Amino acid sequence: MLKFLSSSPTLGDLAVGKDNNFNLLRLLAAFAVLISHSFAMLGQPEPFAASVGKNLGAMAVDVFFIASGFLVGASLIRTQDVGDYLRARVLRIFPALWVMLLLTVFVLGAIFTRFESTTYLNEPQTWRYLWKNFVLMSGVEFYLPGLFESNRLRGVVNGSLWSMIYELSMYVLLLSSWIVYAYARKVLSASLALIAGLGGLAIGLWITDRFYVLEHKQLLRFAWFFFVGTSFYLLRHQIRMSAKLMGIIAALAMIALAISGHHFLMLYYLALPYCLFYFAYIPAGKLRSYNRFGDYSYGVYLYAFPIQQALVLSAPDWSVFGLIFTAGSLTFILAICSWHWLEQPALQLRKRFL
Repeated sequence: MLKFLSSSPTLGDLAVGKDNNFNLLRLLAAFAVLISHSFAMLGQPEPFAASVGKNLGAMAVDVFFIASGFLVGASLIRTQDVGDYLRARVLRIFPALWVMLLLTVFVLGAIFTRFESTTYLNEPQTWRYLWKNFVLMSGVEFYLPGLFESNRLRGVVNGSLWSMIYELSMYVLLLSSWIVYAYARKVLSASLALIAGLGGLAIGLWITDRFYVLEHKQLLRFAWFFFVGTSFYLLRHQIRMSAKLMGIIAALAMIALAISGHHFLMLYYLALPYCLFYFAYIPAGKLRSYNRFGDYSYGVYLYAFPIQQALVLSAPDWSVFGLIFTAGSLTFILAICSWHWLEQPALQLRKRFL
């Protein structure tokens, strides 16, 4: 072990309770997705995306998966309760999703569709959109009849939903591998049970890749980030959070970027999880006061895309900054309402089962 790491706190020392920066980091990631989509919706090149080989929105989604792998994995490992795990995941994802879908279909869609209201409501595609996205696990539906057909991202109602089926798949894979481990642990040593759990994960990934609706490269990408996040939790007492190591990573990133985008991405896939957990736990002070407000990131992620599409349809000559500011303001208001009136109360229901 490098000497300069020995005096640094471990991730396990820091990852105690909920006093961290995850809420703020996820909010910034959600707004990064909004920013990235604004360039795409206006047909503008996103700064640095070509040289880096990855746009800001894609990086932000990677952050979501790392954080989710760490926090969701920690929850399952601490409680070791399948029922509680499933309730927590359902209550976190679906109530807010369902309300967003109802508002999208019956308010935004009814206002902006080129069809008459009765025609729009009688179209099978309207109900297909609603039902398929209510369930999500059978795939995502992107189109509503007569909606956003003249936009640059033609007809796409909520492009952000595409990653959610991968998120849900990670939840299932995590649970299935933990169940294999838990049963193996009854008859095997911890090391052999861990190998069995990893084997169960590998088989689950193969089955998902072979028979499910997910795209191969995206599945591998998200599985990497999600389960690296979980691994950081499992190894939290061995991983030290060092400012000097962060400086080394930053220097290597600049060198890699100077060589090529490919070299940068190689470092990115290896170093992003460490960077995220460093910023989640090391910066403190007044920054932590954000936690008093709430976790608005999911609401931003859910509402941003359809709001942006509606704004572009209403006035195609937006500047990128104007679209980001206007869509961001409207989205943030809805996200605040979603958290305080829906998401947080839904999560409180989990306590009734404990």
